[in-house]
Amino acid sequence: MESRANNPIIESAKSPEDRVQLILEMLDRSPSCSYEELAQRMDVSTMTIRRDLEPLIKKGAVIKTVGGVQRADAPSYLYETAVYSRLATQRAEKRAIAKAALDLITVESTIFIDGSTTCLELARRIAKEKKGLTVLTHSALACLELGKSTENTIIGIGGQYDNNSLCFVGPQAEDVAKNLFVDMAFVGTKAFLPAEGTFESSLPTFRIKQIVAERCARMVLLADHSKIGQRALSKVLDISQIHTLVTDDQIRQSDLAALPPAGPKVVVAPRLNHRVEKDKHGD
Repeated sequence: MESRANNPIIESAKSPEDRVQLILEMLDRSPSCSYEELAQRMDVSTMTIRRDLEPLIKKGAVIKTVGGVQRADAPSYLYETAVYSRLATQRAEKRAIAKAALDLITVESTIFIDGSTTCLELARRIAKEKKGLTVLTHSALACLELGKSTENTIIGIGGQYDNNSLCFVGPQAEDVAKNLFVDMAFVGTKAFLPAEGTFESSLPTFRIKQIVAERCARMVLLADHSKIGQRALSKVLDISQIHTLVTDDQIRQSDLAALPPAGPKVVVAPRLNHRVEKDKHGD
């Protein structure tokens, strides 16, 4: 924690009114903040922050999220939509990407999949077409899909349940993830900039991805063309952490060209009955 001498925010947050004003100023700079972040910046307890936030929540100025708050009037593109509302979008692309991703999985591998809707398509395919895998996930929906088959070992990463993503998140889930090592990790994303990496708006879920990225032998990003060239609230994975990008055949050539010379490897999944693989940079 910063010392009072070096932190002007702490010095000026002497009353509930001061803290409320500073919270609003912080949310102007960063549309979403956790209770812990606010408490640390103002040198008070998280319970004090929660009490300070109640009037703002009642007024509709801020909205509760898992573990924090977000600004109510922020542009909608900054925030994650409920998973159910995303299941039907880009379905042809997601199915093609999931089919191509399935071909990357070798027999008796240990893999991680996240709660993105593209990974849910992959979970369905794994249940139907793969045997002998050990699959780790923090997604309740992915567990349900994977559980339709008894041919694989499914390990759920538990923790606090996030109603928005239908995933388990928080310190407990992160502690479990820190002790897991997998051959391949498959993750989706809200946005991806080829020269930079992935971006998310759902703060509770992306820490799991960062932890898994540090412990997997191979990170595979599943991203349809609509996600590429976009930016969201927070950066999650650096481009150097991604070994393979699986996308669809609507990806722009300019986006492919923007990838760094060192990688990642790119697999382009056509929505037709044939598959084209573009190994732009090598493995």
